Amino acid sequence: MNPTLRQIRYFIAAAEAGQLSKAAMDVNVSQSAITTAVKSLEELIGTALFERHSGGVSLTYEGSLFLNHARGIIGSVEEAIRIPRRVQQDVRGTFNLAVTYTVAGYFLPPLLSRFMHAFPNAVVNLIEADRPSIEEGLVSGIFDSAVMLTSNIVNHDALSHSVMLRSRRRLWLSEGHPLMNAPKITLKDIAREPYIMLTVDEASNTAQRYWDRTPYQPRTLFRTSSVEAIRSMVANGMGVSILSDMVYRPWSLEGKRVDVMEVDDAIPTMDVGLAWAKQAELNSTAKAFFEFMELAVLP
Repeated sequence: MNPTLRQIRYFIAAAEAGQLSKAAMDVNVSQSAITTAVKSLEELIGTALFERHSGGVSLTYEGSLFLNHARGIIGSVEEAIRIPRRVQQDVRGTFNLAVTYTVAGYFLPPLLSRFMHAFPNAVVNLIEADRPSIEEGLVSGIFDSAVMLTSNIVNHDALSHSVMLRSRRRLWLSEGHPLMNAPKITLKDIAREPYIMLTVDEASNTAQRYWDRTPYQPRTLFRTSSVEAIRSMVANGMGVSILSDMVYRPWSLEGKRVDVMEVDDAIPTMDVGLAWAKQAELNSTAKAFFEFMELAVLP
């Protein structure tokens, strides 16, 4: 017996929501439908995909592995259904695509791989750069387009962009951390904890903006450009951090768990999308990439 697409969709909803009741509301079905789908998948795979606890559910190690594949399956099916009915062999040419560090590491690779498979005659020159360099390169014509953190864009006068993903930011903390028992978590609560600050892709600047709206400041223990360093430090109980769901994985490299909790204060999402110069004339390959990305990444 093979899993159904409905079961996989319901599993993804449960994994993203962290609660079966919330997942049911998100996809507009009954909670029993979510429960049955997850149970059927676990029986089919032969292992638990979730750990059940009083606050909801959290992925097991096997569940985390399955989630990555499940998202790829749903993405591929939706792409196959919705991809434009063009003769893909006729799309040929080269374009220069700039990406920021976080996008290159946690968002683009599976999408770019699918694009290159779908359009074998398209050549993508991929360049990693920081946000100021990308904005300058788009305006000057060095880059044809970019996939970047659009929530960080400064030069709105010269650049256009479209958002493909709004990734919420949540608190990362070690398994069994005392804050997990709190009825709600605020920045005031977090300010009492040792804090691990991410610096790459202007993450610390973004964090400072929402902290500055409160009377509190993070008690920063360590600043780093490495998401994996933060994951390991948090998992080992050295501190907490507020980071995007896009870079969240529930296990550190040494196999220790990282849990996540909602923050009651207003924390902006991390938005990822396409950017281009307003006056740019995109070639057919760049246009095909734009069209592909808009279809492949569902809102």
